[in-house]
Formats: sequence, structure tokens, C-alpha cells
Amino acid sequence: MTQRFRIDAGQLVPEDRQSPSPLAGRSGTYALMPTAPDLLVFARGPSEGGTIAAPRVVLSGDAGGFPLSDLMAFLSQSRWSGIIRVHSPGGERSVTFRDGEVRGASSDDPADRLGEVLVRLGYVDRTQVEAALKGQPPSKVGRALVEKGFLQAHDLFKCVTHQVSEIFHAIVLCREGSFFLIDQPVDEKASHSIQLSTQSLLMDSIRKIDEMAHFRKRIPHGRLYVARKRGSDGKLEEDEDRVLGLLDGRRTILDLGHAARLSEFDITKVVYRLLEGGFASLTDKPLLVPVGPSPTVGPTGAQAPATPAPVTGRPAASAAPTVDPRPVARVFNFIFREIRDEVAKQGMDREFIAAANAALSGQALSSSPVLEGLAFQSDGSLAEPKLMDAFERHRAQLGSEPLASFKQALSDVMFFLLFQAGELLESRADEDLARRVKELLATLEGP
Repeated sequence: MTQRFRIDAGQLVPEDRQSPSPLAGRSGTYALMPTAPDLLVFARGPSEGGTIAAPRVVLSGDAGGFPLSDLMAFLSQSRWSGIIRVHSPGGERSVTFRDGEVRGASSDDPADRLGEVLVRLGYVDRTQVEAALKGQPPSKVGRALVEKGFLQAHDLFKCVTHQVSEIFHAIVLCREGSFFLIDQPVDEKASHSIQLSTQSLLMDSIRKIDEMAHFRKRIPHGRLYVARKRGSDGKLEEDEDRVLGLLDGRRTILDLGHAARLSEFDITKVVYRLLEGGFASLTDKPLLVPVGPSPTVGPTGAQAPATPAPVTGRPAASAAPTVDPRPVARVFNFIFREIRDEVAKQGMDREFIAAANAALSGQALSSSPVLEGLAFQSDGSLAEPKLMDAFERHRAQLGSEPLASFKQALSDVMFFLLFQAGELLESRADEDLARRVKELLATLEGP
């Protein structure tokens, strides 16, 4: 536990005078470095060298003087493992890295709690969260909601990844306070059930910063009310049609986000598009009587813009002989069966497979077309012939590196299954499963 000090009349005083002082082994003369108000840095001179065991701070700095996005990019490229912690006026947040990828996040801001995220996105209401927390620690609120039937397992996984993404985004946006890189072992159980690409999160954060600045020119904040001016013309995207149907002049942008299960950024983006298209208007007060025509919701199958096929400088056929997805499919199927077998020891394999298939059918795990129409078999695997057929049919949609895209899609599925299994298994069995999965994944590494 970190010992706290206070500065009293220019003197550094420990708050707990009874505990052994952590400064006992730090005798010498120290220079106080000029730093931001939230950070004190002392450097011994002359330096004596040496080291201490982890956990220890290996880098600290001023969040207002160094772009945290650059630091995140460095951690990703160097495949660093450990924790970055940021102390700012908005609270204390941290992100856990393993081999340069994001494996978890935490925050002391009540708005970042999983229960709050679930309510904000509209998956559950506050009374359901309160019911789930009775007799349960806050860390188990997600599992408790699933067990009570208030929430689907794949929706819980989606909200956990959203929670981690939002904390990451808040850290990148931080412009005040201090940051610390902490070198400490990353707990296998805490880190194997979720993995997010640091580079993807960074690109998403930077894009959101730029886009939100653009949206804010017309939408200063999320507490404005939105009224409908005209109905759908049948050309809106699915989210736009859905939100347009909710407009009654009595909901704020944040309210609409809750009702449509969209984050503040996503609902702001949708409302901005509706404003630009002349479908909606803003007001700072709610309308007593809804105005405008009745919503004309577009066809259920409103098409989103098609993903353009990748442009390459060579025919797809020339690359076909060098791309064999079967080894990748077989390793992941072996992993899927390992996870299922471990859950079967708890007698929960049928429910486990059912939850996984519900997630697959709803495309909640990955947007990759290679998973469309697939389902887990009773042994936990995906039918290899169907996987191979899907890969060949959708190869052109998988980009310039179709095998890497295929692997990423199956990896997304794997982390969902591990997330689910981690809630059902004892700690020792869960850790052993994580070790076996890591060894199996290592067989895919190579040139």
C-alpha cells in the first residue's frame, strides 16, 4: 500500500507516523526538480544506482506536457507489459498492458463503473443493477445480471470492452495531472479474458477527438433536446432511422443515447447527421407537445454503406496459393474445444455453447463476414469445412492480409469464450486454461 505524505509549512510529513518510513533506505542529498503542481520529483546527487523489485514506477511525467497518445503508441510498439496510471482532476484511471496490447482498465470515476456503463447504454435499468448488487461485490455485477436473466452474456462482453475503451479514451484526452508507468507482473487471470488492439484504440481515440470537435461547433453539449422536423426518406442508415423514430422533442441527446444504446460520441454523431440532413432540430427546452410528422421508419433492412473491396496491385488469384487458413482454423478450434471441455467439468457446457451461439448469430463478437451463419458444435468447435468455405467466399472483403483478418476474427471469438469461462471456473482451473491457450497460440507465431 502506498504511504501518503503531506506538505505542511514547507515540510514533507508522513500521514501515518506509526508505519516504518519508506524513506528509511533513501538517505542522501536530493534535488527537487521543477514540475507541474500535481507532481514532485526528487533526484539524488550524486547518484548511487541500484534497483528495487517490482512493482515500481519506471517512468513518470506531466500529462499536460507530454501527449499520452504518443506514450500509448510507444508502449504498443515496444510490446510493454505493466500498468499506466493517470492521476487527473477527473479522477484516477489505469490501463493494463500485456505485450503491448490492452488487457484491462480501471477507474475511480463512478461514471466509469460497469453498472453505470450498462445503464447508460440502455442494456439494463438502475433497479436491475441494484437488485444484482444485493449480496454481491460490485466487481461481480455483470455476472450477477446475466445469472438473473437481466442481461445476455455477449452484451456483457460488449459492455466490458466498451468500458475499457472509454477509460482508454479518457486517458488519451487527459491534459492535466500526472502519469506513471508501473512495472509489475500482469495477473494471468485478470488479463487473458479481454484483449483490445492498442493501435486500433489509439486511432479510434484520435478520430473521435477530431470528429467531436467538429460536432461541437453545432452541438455544444449533450443536454440539448432534439425535435423531429420530417420523417425518414428511406435513405438513412439503420442507426439514423432508429434515432429519428425516437425524436419527440422531450429527450436530450444523452437521453436518446440511452434509449438507442449508443455512447455519447455515437449518438452525437447520429444527431449531427440528422441535423445536417434537415430531419431534426435542437432546442434548449423540451417541447410540451411533439411536433412534426409521424416517424416513417425506413425498411428494417436499411443498408449501411458497403465496405469497399480492397484495392491491390495484383490479382487476388496470384495470392491464393500462399494463403492457407486451415492451420489457423485448427489451432483455434482446438482452443475452443479446450475451453468448452473445462466448462463441461462444471456441468455448464450446454448453457455456455448456447450463449456463444447467441453471440455469434447476433454478430456481437466480430463484424467479420467469415463468421456469418456459423454456430458452435456440441464439442465447442466451428465446422472447419464451413469456415474454409466462408474464408474463400469473403476473401476479397478481408483486406490485403486476409489470413491476418481471419485470425483476428477467431481471436475475437476466443476472448469472448475465455471471458465467459473465467466467470464459471475456479481460479486455479482458469489460470491453467489461460496457460494452455497461451501455449496453443504460440504455435501460430512465426514468419
